Amino acid sequence: MPHFDATSAECLVLTFKEGLLSAIAHDLQIRVTRFSIDVDDATRAITARFEAGSLEVQGATHDGAVREGALSDSDKRKIEQTIRDEVLGVREHPEIRFTSTEVTPEGDGFRVRGELSLHGRTNAIAFPVRKQGDRLVAQVTLHQPDFAIKPYSAMLGALKVKADVTVRCSVPAG
Repeated sequence: MPHFDATSAECLVLTFKEGLLSAIAHDLQIRVTRFSIDVDDATRAITARFEAGSLEVQGATHDGAVREGALSDSDKRKIEQTIRDEVLGVREHPEIRFTSTEVTPEGDGFRVRGELSLHGRTNAIAFPVRKQGDRLVAQVTLHQPDFAIKPYSAMLGALKVKADVTVRCSVPAG
């Protein structure tokens, strides 16, 4: 049974800004630093666990690439604290879990269906897994309110994070 963690796989959360003051805000790339993904060879069943408190801001992005120096280390730590305390409530909800219910071949990859438990809610999700070079990449858009998460907002709503965030995980193919 293949087992993946932060030493062999990557899991990123991408957030996007909106609102009247979005010009002074940043889209963010956030790395999940503690997780495990297990795949059953025989059934292709996937079980994944992510530590909600292990999110680490990699930086502000522009056109999909991290812009070095756009955020200070202090800014990154403040954002991480806000994510832990105000957005995800990691004291009450320390773990995010995914369990597949169906994995079917689709094109050069797979279609995965399953249950995601996040912030005390469990919802059905589905997403494609595609081969990109020597990796398999899964990408899913999550609507935060579907998991009882209020998207971050400041300055009376003039600055906020869009309700939809993108989660992208990749593991070695083969």
